Amino acid sequence: MMMRKIIQLRNLYFLLFIVGCTGLPSCKVMNPSTMFQTDNDFQYTNFEQEKSEYIIRPFDKLNLRIYTNDGIQLIDMGSSSTSLTNQKVISPYMVEHDGLVKVPTLGRIKISGLTIKEAEKELEEKYSQYYQKPFVLVNITNRRVIVFNSGSNSGQVLNIENEKFTLIEALAQAGGIDDFSKAYKIKLLRGDLDNPKVYLFNISNIEEIKKANMVLQANDIIYVEKRARYASKTLNELMPYVAIFNTLLLLYVTVQAL
Repeated sequence: MMMRKIIQLRNLYFLLFIVGCTGLPSCKVMNPSTMFQTDNDFQYTNFEQEKSEYIIRPFDKLNLRIYTNDGIQLIDMGSSSTSLTNQKVISPYMVEHDGLVKVPTLGRIKISGLTIKEAEKELEEKYSQYYQKPFVLVNITNRRVIVFNSGSNSGQVLNIENEKFTLIEALAQAGGIDDFSKAYKIKLLRGDLDNPKVYLFNISNIEEIKKANMVLQANDIIYVEKRARYASKTLNELMPYVAIFNTLLLLYVTVQAL
């Protein structure tokens, strides 16, 4: 009789534990690695149609190459001269928090908010005061995004290789969406992490997928939420306790039988 009561109490305890955790998605025991959680009534940032080109932001790092004579040195491939008199390399310079970048001769100039083409044109106009027909090339060296795929199980840092690096392309490079990820719940965090913009994407719907063509910015964070696997997690959590309990129970029965 006592043994039956012990077994019944054990089964009841484990059943209550399972029901409690599976009924609460926020149960920290079941989801200790969940990141970037938001409340049910959280107001996500409205999708904004951005320019199709990369926009320079504060804290971007720039490499500048400045040629004279409309970049004639770039196309004079037959020349054996190694002289760099027609080229000035400025590398690297950071766009400051106020959107200004400090470059030689010009000092601090406003560059944040411009596309790369717009920045090149702006610099060419300003350097024309000091060089003959300047030809400027701008390269952003710190352009990368962070992708957490399948929750926090897989994290990758991806370099932005082209001007139209989109959310879909980043997800593809990170391995796509696996069977345990939610294609309908992908968060994109952008800007200052003290008060970031948070976008929500649903690429499971062909209509919503149009928004996923959004051009990524440097330091964007992409988080693909993971589908909860409560049953397997519950069993994994309980198995050590079940083993200990069964061992103690067996020991008790053995002692009583002596």
